[in-house]
Amino acid sequence: MNRFNTTRWSLVLRAQSSGGDARSALETLCRTYRPPVLAYIRGRGYSSDVAEDLTQSFFAQFLERVGHADADPARGRFRAFLLTAIKRFLINATAEAHALKRGGRIHFESIDSSPHDAEIVPAGSESPEQVFERAWALVVLDAALRRLREEARVADKRELFDHLRGFLTETPDEADYTRVAAAMNLRRNTVAVAVHRLRHRLRELVHEELAHTAAGGEEFEVELRELRTALGSGMT
Repeated sequence: MNRFNTTRWSLVLRAQSSGGDARSALETLCRTYRPPVLAYIRGRGYSSDVAEDLTQSFFAQFLERVGHADADPARGRFRAFLLTAIKRFLINATAEAHALKRGGRIHFESIDSSPHDAEIVPAGSESPEQVFERAWALVVLDAALRRLREEARVADKRELFDHLRGFLTETPDEADYTRVAAAMNLRRNTVAVAVHRLRHRLRELVHEELAHTAAGGEEFEVELRELRTALGSGMT
């Protein structure tokens, strides 16, 4: 079986073909990675409205001009490929691209607003690349959390997950454990064990998400290290 069969690279390869399946694959890429693209463009100093227009234009080019055609999984990390594509786009953006109105050529009605959109804003002395890395890391984390939530739903533990969600990326204190234990009618130690297990599973899912964007072990280690730096967290 192709080693990229279930990866983000596989979506790129599918998008290089023709037909509805290719369109669907590329739109999935656009939907998933819109936040880091927008964050990078914002980081370059563009206003919110202009950045939205440029982000829309960038993905319109991806869809219409097949700008992804030179993508090659053997080159390594999808994140690096995408960042290079954004930089090239901004350098070569035409007047038409700048003037493209949101939704003019490609529709994103199916895109859910990212829970991190309000946070992915250049802060202080952050470079555009740092903003991109932070936004990328949040996309990866959000994907892992969505999968973990679905696992909890299937196991009929969605309510417990919702109570513990905030403890998975931030260390809870004794008052937090006590509050949730009382709300769920559980022992404090039971809550602590549940948090430990969920955090462990979240790390596994984050690693899986990262593995989907890297071509091999060395690239994966780079992705993991840079995600840790971007999140400023030891959770991964």
